[in-house]
Amino acid sequence: MSVPEPFNPAPFKPEAIHSVQNPQVKRLVRLKNRRERDAEGVWLIEGARELGRAQGGGVRLLQLFACPELFSGEATELWPALEGLNPTFLSRPAFEKASHRENPDGLMALAEPPSPALPDVSGTRPLLVLVLMGLEKPGNLGALLRTADGVGVDAVLVVGSDVAQTSPGETDLGNPGVIRASQGSVFTQPVVSLPAAEALAWLRRSGFQLVACTPEAGAVYWDAPLTGRVALCLGSEHDGLPALWREGADLRVSIPMAGQADSLNVSVAGALVLYEARRQRAAQAGAVSTNAAGGPA
Repeated sequence: MSVPEPFNPAPFKPEAIHSVQNPQVKRLVRLKNRRERDAEGVWLIEGARELGRAQGGGVRLLQLFACPELFSGEATELWPALEGLNPTFLSRPAFEKASHRENPDGLMALAEPPSPALPDVSGTRPLLVLVLMGLEKPGNLGALLRTADGVGVDAVLVVGSDVAQTSPGETDLGNPGVIRASQGSVFTQPVVSLPAAEALAWLRRSGFQLVACTPEAGAVYWDAPLTGRVALCLGSEHDGLPALWREGADLRVSIPMAGQADSLNVSVAGALVLYEARRQRAAQAGAVSTNAAGGPA
């Protein structure tokens, strides 16, 4: 069995930026801050997997930074699809200064923020939407985006916790921690940031059944009907869903807790309910398919 040759950055012969005090390095450090990213109108995407999924999702990469010395196998594999972007090369110390990771893989880019559209709600297609309200922890949000991608939801609506607000919520979708925790899933599905009032109005207008996930609900989530056009609504661990969303929901569901803890991490709770919705939908589709073929209904 042949052993692959190690990656050799020599062919690049880059005029690399070496100083950690270089203005471009300082700019990348500043862009870890949301205010700076919002002011420039860019997202900072780091990592080969995340960049590959951003490209696959049609995100426009504006400026690429690379440190071949740090390339992982995944970065090396992706490189041919990126090197035409006229990359700026950084030395290892400069890249590590700009990186927000402990073990960077040598790829980072500035990108135009995606602007996905809400799904088409014409017809009677049984859409599944995840609504995330008031989530501030990047790890929780990113994990839920990965789960939503795995389930195959039609969209994720990210809204603030104040239903009366007229601007998108406090959640920072472009946070590098969200992008990393989602493993780029923020780019593989429609993830739409909306004011809470606008999100609620669109869901109602589009005929969604609102399912509020809340600990005080009497119905257990696996007993609830989660087929059809459904919006699963989750709030933050600290505050939960606002009263208007809880009380205005068509259905409230909970996850049974047998121990002393009274709640689960929101990303775990969301995963349970999302996959139950997927299970029910797959079972319903199988029953319809069997019935259409003339077998037992």
